[in-house]
Amino acid sequence: MTAQMIGVMGMIALLVMIFARVPVAIATGLVGFVGYAAIEGWERAASVMGATPFEISSAYSLSMIPLFILMGEFASASGMSGRLFSAATSLFGGSRGALAYASIGASAAFGTVCGSSVATAATMTKICIPEMQKAGYDDRLSTGAVASGGTIGILIPPSLIFVIYAAITQQSVPELFAAGLVPGLVLTFGYLLVVAIVLVLRPSWAPRGEVQSWAKRALDILGAWEFAVIFGIAVGGIYVGWFSPTEASAVGAFLALVFGVLQGRLIAPLVWRCCVDTMRTTCMIFMIVIGAMLFSYFVVQAQLPGVLISWMQQMQLSPTALILILILTYIVLGCFLEGIGLVLITVPVFLPVVMQAGFNPVWFGVIVVIVVELGMIHPPVGMNLFVIQAQAPEISILAIYKGTLPFLIAPILLLILLLVFPQIALFLPNLLYGTQ
Repeated sequence: MTAQMIGVMGMIALLVMIFARVPVAIATGLVGFVGYAAIEGWERAASVMGATPFEISSAYSLSMIPLFILMGEFASASGMSGRLFSAATSLFGGSRGALAYASIGASAAFGTVCGSSVATAATMTKICIPEMQKAGYDDRLSTGAVASGGTIGILIPPSLIFVIYAAITQQSVPELFAAGLVPGLVLTFGYLLVVAIVLVLRPSWAPRGEVQSWAKRALDILGAWEFAVIFGIAVGGIYVGWFSPTEASAVGAFLALVFGVLQGRLIAPLVWRCCVDTMRTTCMIFMIVIGAMLFSYFVVQAQLPGVLISWMQQMQLSPTALILILILTYIVLGCFLEGIGLVLITVPVFLPVVMQAGFNPVWFGVIVVIVVELGMIHPPVGMNLFVIQAQAPEISILAIYKGTLPFLIAPILLLILLLVFPQIALFLPNLLYGTQ
């Protein structure tokens, strides 16, 4: 049996295990180990199996993951997210659906210190949904706004998905962060526009917000100063060359801790809980990364990227047709796979094809993250949808599904814009780092 045939069988086995609800870390690790052994022998497979966990856990480039997670935990536990929602509510006060706009704006801002879509959605669900329910908002609008707003957290830097993409593709983290910033702002505006259109069609879904005085608005906005400081020093420090991404993640976590302690909101038990939650999340992510790396070794040995490139060349597809096929593949897989697993499984296979077609790998990283965002709010798996349902069990999952459907339009339109105008993503990294 040829290596390519073993590779195809391995891909089929992986999909079967995923559809059978086997955890992604176990499915990728098992298929990767057995497939590698079938090609290279059990002794070499055992050697790779033993070395990979140490290589991943000791990789300096991945050490920023727990630090960015810890920064988000400290920011959430110290109440910064609540003050951010108050600031956004004051900013949009007086307009119909002010709280829905505020939830999206607050999610985008919270993403600057979090980097996780699920964590952003979970935090904003606890803060925004009860307020919108008390104000008489329709559950479909409130859950759609929170679910979609949560996705911005993995596009606006810092982003855990960008960090993982950089690690497996050997791309620059600062360049990826810079590439995600403008599309993230465009997507935020797109979600706000969706809310406005929905309320034109369904004005009964949200009341008009209370008009705030300019003094109250200024006070609430100034109350969220910590976010500006953390983002400006930590993430801004990456752009201007003060810190490496790993150093910036440590600085951001330290600043979030200091602000929380000085304001008396982060006491010892809360700090300990944040550390424990960070360890749990980090272990989960690293298990997925280890399994996916084993799978990627198998993919390379099976020569699947080369087979895919040959197949694409035989079909004589244009670069645009190729990228559209890959995007559609990502959208379908995103219905069933969690974001990190999706990136780790597909990128080692698809990236060589994309680069062969002449596309920029940094630009493709932005495309991948946006498609992952779609998967976060796309039925039936949509991780953010189930996060909201778990924290607001009184809202049916069907209502959440219906509420998120209009918001799918924004990332789809952004994908089209990036296909037509790739400089939307590449302008800033080109300006800062001279990339092409």
